[in-house]
Amino acid sequence: MEQHKLPTVTIPKMELPQAVKQVLEQAEQKLAHRPKLLQQFRNCFPNTLETTTKLMDDGTTFVITGDIPAMWLRDSVEQVIHYVQFAKSDADLQRIISGLIKRHLMYISIDPYANAFNETANDWHWDANDETLMSPWVWERKFELDSVCFTMRLAYMYWKETGLTDIFNEQFKQVMHTIAGVWKTEQRHHDKSEYRFMRHNCPAIDTLRNEGYGMPVNITGMIWSGFRPSDDACEFHYNIPSNMFAAVSLSQMREIAKRIYRDEEFDRELERLEQEVRYGIQLYGVYNHPKYGKIFAYETDGFGNYCLMDDAGTPSLLSIPYIGYTDANDEIYQNTRRFILSNDNPFYFEGTAARGIGSPHTPPQYIWPMALSMQGLTASSDEEMLQMIDMLESTDAGTGFMHEGFHADDPNRFTRPWFAWSNSLFSQLVYRAMERGVL
Repeated sequence: MEQHKLPTVTIPKMELPQAVKQVLEQAEQKLAHRPKLLQQFRNCFPNTLETTTKLMDDGTTFVITGDIPAMWLRDSVEQVIHYVQFAKSDADLQRIISGLIKRHLMYISIDPYANAFNETANDWHWDANDETLMSPWVWERKFELDSVCFTMRLAYMYWKETGLTDIFNEQFKQVMHTIAGVWKTEQRHHDKSEYRFMRHNCPAIDTLRNEGYGMPVNITGMIWSGFRPSDDACEFHYNIPSNMFAAVSLSQMREIAKRIYRDEEFDRELERLEQEVRYGIQLYGVYNHPKYGKIFAYETDGFGNYCLMDDAGTPSLLSIPYIGYTDANDEIYQNTRRFILSNDNPFYFEGTAARGIGSPHTPPQYIWPMALSMQGLTASSDEEMLQMIDMLESTDAGTGFMHEGFHADDPNRFTRPWFAWSNSLFSQLVYRAMERGVL
């Protein structure tokens, strides 16, 4: 298959779970005074289930990202994460979410380095000529440290919300061992790893330099990543938000190892790895900025070189409290937040319609609704949360949905009209505001 000539996946129409219907009914009351926002919520909250979710005969769940016929580990989790809090009393949601976790386990068992997978072993690929170890199941094999973190995030949150432990079978334990093994290997990428990725006739951010192995890095205790959560290549290969996410995941994996599997030895192994990652972040990932004080870098190579910016995709520096690494009141996070929400961040844009964080993944002056939603979810005040909701409400170009990015001066110029992750994150923000009585 040639690059960008995308096949299609058929998604059967799904009857919405009762808990989802109840949330929509609740919104009818709480958002009645804001009819446009109500319509956006009506559209976005069930969008993942209505357009991207397929229940498979084997009991798993396949979730496409939207306008691309493949399932990203990262995207699929964030597409359903806003349903987890309603799953305890809804068997249909339990089937959907637990099925997605089982699908993740299958995929990670096939290839723990891949970021996106096919519904079947159909040999579809984003680019069939990528130089890496491909599989017919794999849509794209960009190693992004955050990908499997999202698997652990969903499983952990599902367990904590529902109390159900049926997902924790022998395969789940084996996958945790696989993840830990890959991460220990990638702590010493250039010494131990066989992973490489090269793509030809593409933008520079779509391939790795140095014959596919990436640029040199120092040994820091952190975990190497080839690509960012945006699917763009890392500039320096220790992505700090992704390592923070890995540290949180290791803590969650430790709890599962100890409480579910009663495996003290594995718990100790995970603890050592978590401590190494956290120490590396504090020693190498903090930059003393002359204007903002100590801030978290976006990336570093461990040799004293830093990438100071933030990207719109999760995990990001903005999302640090969302992924659970620090409290929103942490001093270094607050310093970092002031930096990334300013013109000193090269991917922070201001225009006549909006201001917020964009990405190297999209053109200059394009703000991502996901970044606005995340700013609202991590806001320290109700006022800031409301500002983000107002901005999102007014920049949908009349479509009733969230997009990937839109021009800061003209929201009618936007990318990806069908982007379920963005719809889901917006829904999280609006529902949280409803719960807090902010709206």
